[in-house]
Amino acid sequence: MANRLAVLPKPAWRSLFFPVDIASLVYFRIVFGAVMLWEVGRYFAHRWIERYWLEPIVHFTYYGFDWIRPWPGPGMYLHFVGLGILACFIALGFWYRISTVLFFLGFSYIFLLEKARYLNHFYLIGLISFLLIFIPAHRAFSVDAFRHSRLRSKTAPAWALWLLRLQIGVPYFYGGLAKLNGDWLQGEPMRMWMAARTDFPLIGAFFTEEWMIYLLSYGGLLLDLLVVPLLIWRRTRPFAFAAAVVFHLMNARLFIIGIFPWFMIAATALFFPTDWPRHVWDRFWDRWRSTNSQKPFQPRLGNRYISHPRPFQPPHLEALKPKQSLTLVILGLYLGFQLLFPLRHYLYPGNVSWTEEGHRFAWHMKLRSKRAEAQFIVVDGRNGSVRYRVDPEDFLTDWQARKMAARPDMILQFSHFLAEEYGNGDPGSVEVRAEVFASLNGRVSQQLIDPAVDLSKQTQTLAPAFWILPLQAPLSQ
Repeated sequence: MANRLAVLPKPAWRSLFFPVDIASLVYFRIVFGAVMLWEVGRYFAHRWIERYWLEPIVHFTYYGFDWIRPWPGPGMYLHFVGLGILACFIALGFWYRISTVLFFLGFSYIFLLEKARYLNHFYLIGLISFLLIFIPAHRAFSVDAFRHSRLRSKTAPAWALWLLRLQIGVPYFYGGLAKLNGDWLQGEPMRMWMAARTDFPLIGAFFTEEWMIYLLSYGGLLLDLLVVPLLIWRRTRPFAFAAAVVFHLMNARLFIIGIFPWFMIAATALFFPTDWPRHVWDRFWDRWRSTNSQKPFQPRLGNRYISHPRPFQPPHLEALKPKQSLTLVILGLYLGFQLLFPLRHYLYPGNVSWTEEGHRFAWHMKLRSKRAEAQFIVVDGRNGSVRYRVDPEDFLTDWQARKMAARPDMILQFSHFLAEEYGNGDPGSVEVRAEVFASLNGRVSQQLIDPAVDLSKQTQTLAPAFWILPLQAPLSQ
């Protein structure tokens, strides 16, 4: 067994188990918990809990998760209170393993409750909260490390840091890859967006100029594709980080995307050397001591919770241990999923921004402007007579109706709801058809759904939907 393990892994794989300074992981743990606490506070401050989960009478659940429902009574408020407490525990490193597991489950529940609330940064938070369960970011500068001396460590395995770097890098790269489409390369929808934002400080006056439109379109594309390699290379890292900061600050000013720009700025700092938070802390701490102490200043040698690690000499490993081999397999499977799953939309025909098939979980961020209007017709299944013409806002909130009208899978779900609502206990007694007209990136509006198809008889599957009409309208010039 040992001989086989000795020949399987390459030296590069062995380096994943070398210890690195834990300071970056500690920094990220604190930032993640703080940002999540901020996000929970925003939901209370803006009354979003009531708006998104208590007011709607219909919820668009994800495929395979139809059984998920909101908590009754004050349960949703208590759920968010719990998420806020868990976010504090994660930042403090208090009951870290339990807190990360419960936070991942609690946040995933919120995410899966409503498809109309899908945001790429929510998906990213769910993935990272899952990774934190396995990453030992609580072994320094934490309540757990204070309470349990055996837990304390100045280092962590390199794979923990690179796993987070990979997860942060994936949205950048696939966000750039998604921009390699005809509309984006011709300046849409950037041209439409910028025309409405000429009040932007300093450069807003140029937002209607063609050179500025193409500069922003191609600049965003190149940054997404190249920022991660440039962050990894030491010589270009400061410039790449500065470009990423400017990019996210502009997005925060131009678009309403919540915590995402600020979280990505903080997370992108993981690409700096692993000990940079320690140096920042030591400099701050030493300066504070020199200012507030009456004794002559002497350099601090560290304390028992944060201290300089000894210079590390990589050991010579002849073979991976069985536990390390299992870790490599799990990391490989996760990496494969993250690299392949966002590409699944290439398996579907047509323009993914139009059909929406494979659009979610593919990091297609701020990529299109899509407007749609939908009306549903309930037909008597026996004689074909029209029984009702239904306005979606009779059952949906305004934000649900707006999202649903442009997304075929949600149109299908709503059609099934109408069949049950008007079927008087027998959904098969009625047919539901949809008249949906949509416009993508300023195109002339055209029908999105085949109006002759009874959607109540169509099942939600992962296969291409024949009842989605192909995009035919050309891009407006």
